[in-house]
Amino acid sequence: MPRFVHALAAAAALSAAATLSAQPAAPAAKADAKAPPAKKADAKAPPKITGPAPTLANVPYGPHPRQVIDFWKAPGDKPAPLVLCIHGGGWVNGSKDGYRNSAERYLKEGIAVAAINYRMVPEADEKGVKPPVQWPLEDAARALQFIRSKAGEWNVDKVRIGATGGSAGGCSSLYLLYHDDMADPKSADPVARESTRLFCAAVDGAQTSLDPLPLREWMPNARYGGHAFGVRTAQNRDGAFQAFYEQREKLLPWIRQYSPIEHVTKDDPPVFLNYAGQKKPPVKGEPQDDPTHSALLGMMLMEKLKATGVEGILVYPAQPHEKYKTSADYLIDRLKAGK
Repeated sequence: MPRFVHALAAAAALSAAATLSAQPAAPAAKADAKAPPAKKADAKAPPKITGPAPTLANVPYGPHPRQVIDFWKAPGDKPAPLVLCIHGGGWVNGSKDGYRNSAERYLKEGIAVAAINYRMVPEADEKGVKPPVQWPLEDAARALQFIRSKAGEWNVDKVRIGATGGSAGGCSSLYLLYHDDMADPKSADPVARESTRLFCAAVDGAQTSLDPLPLREWMPNARYGGHAFGVRTAQNRDGAFQAFYEQREKLLPWIRQYSPIEHVTKDDPPVFLNYAGQKKPPVKGEPQDDPTHSALLGMMLMEKLKATGVEGILVYPAQPHEKYKTSADYLIDRLKAGK
């Protein structure tokens, strides 16, 4: 049994964004009359919220307005496993609200849900935080510790906590999954004494590395990551990535500190990597239709996991899994089995 289970057991003794098409202007009723132009719909309109209201909404886990959690308590008397949901949006936008739509499925399986907001990279930039990615990743860890501090009150099993998220939310989940425990047992703050280790994770379209060198080797048109380390230019995204690439040596200590793949060790928990948007089989060294969410990112991590002896499953349309079709399938199975 991996050491993280032993450690947590001891402590316990702890978007599908809707895209709307712009409607054409109505034809003029008369030759001399013009209908007003139709309003363009927001291409990134938030998803319609249809799921159950949280048991507790906007619970603060820190002093910043974005450091809040929505919590759905699972039915039953026994401490329930929990899914921690971390929203995507490149660490520059997004909201926890979309996870309300997926909470019901977990609740029906006896699994609690927590969805978090967190401080963004632009806010960190404004405050001079270096590197700015420190804020969203530290908040993910703090939120997990806060949830564990509430385990008795919320009837949560401190051990069986899995994380999920898409894109940057998936990267944050992987950062927690592979990073050594960030608990401070000597802290005067009881929340900081809680573990940051996970039982498992299942992510969608996640970035697995923030290192521009291997990213460019795997995908010549890689373009994501510089903003996490404060690299911004007035050019297009490709120009910004080139600036990031050129500053790599200077940024390398931070890159290694915050890239999930850099923290993989043989005692790490299992992972499910889903790249449902991969339109064609990924080939290392070829440009990708969506390099920010390419299955090559999963292949890169799987290469490291196999070499290290860590369990992982990678799926994309050309490589499905017979049992797990979605991240939720995987989390429900692993958390309920408890192994």
